[in-house]
Amino acid sequence: MPRPPSQSPQFSSVSDVGKRLAAAGYLPDAQISTTVFLADRLGKPLLVEGPAGTGKTELAKALAAATGSELIRLQCYEGLDEARALYEWNYKKQLLRIQAAQGTDGADWDSLHDDVFGEEFLLARPLLTAIRRSEPTVLLIDETDKADVEVEGLLLEVLSDFQVTIPELGTVTAVRRPMVVLTSNATRELSEALKRRCLYLALDYPSAEREREIVLSRVPDLAPGLAEQLVRTVRALRALELKKSPSISETLDWAQTLLELGLDTLDEPAVRSTLGVVLKHASDQERAAAELRLN
Repeated sequence: MPRPPSQSPQFSSVSDVGKRLAAAGYLPDAQISTTVFLADRLGKPLLVEGPAGTGKTELAKALAAATGSELIRLQCYEGLDEARALYEWNYKKQLLRIQAAQGTDGADWDSLHDDVFGEEFLLARPLLTAIRRSEPTVLLIDETDKADVEVEGLLLEVLSDFQVTIPELGTVTAVRRPMVVLTSNATRELSEALKRRCLYLALDYPSAEREREIVLSRVPDLAPGLAEQLVRTVRALRALELKKSPSISETLDWAQTLLELGLDTLDEPAVRSTLGVVLKHASDQERAAAELRLN
């Protein structure tokens, strides 16, 4: 079995991870910094699992920014197939080339086959694009649990050897292995085979203190007292049985909203008038209004 390509370490220490992610706008705790450092040093993909809106995708974006890497994203969904994840041929362009060659004397299928199945007609999708890059790359495989189980088989092959075989062109092997981040909302259990190839990081909503730090770092003009009120209210909303609890990004949107409106307190009228920033279902707003006594 061929050995996977090497990957130069991006971070010198756990504290280096924390400092550089913070500089990129992502405030990690000790567990996040340690797991990222180990994934980098061991050359392992990082599987980040947790509820929607806990900062999984943002971690991958921050890693790309912190390491000066290109972020390549494969968004998973039901029905995703190899053609959309790996590569496909530009059939329209191939057909035009074949039609143009039909009027050329001496054109034979062997030479035409080599022509239409060349690089010019190859459409590289995220996995192949990441493998072929020689520059620093972060490959984000987002919401892996939404893809069909067949896609996991493809990921096992790619993440094991970081190479892809294209029958018409041969085997493409990565020159420089990308840093890989897989995210999952845990809507279904991923295979043990895929998990074995990864380091695992469970992300939940942050503590009140850490979320307040995130708010003040991303919306620095917000008064600390208002940030405290905001985080307290968001945590109260998350404690309710809602269809969709407020994400960290929606907390930040709410903070920016209060700033833009010039509000200095999050009282009942302020919450009622801006609740649509964080709750996107009518039933959730009704429940929040009832529980938080906004009527």
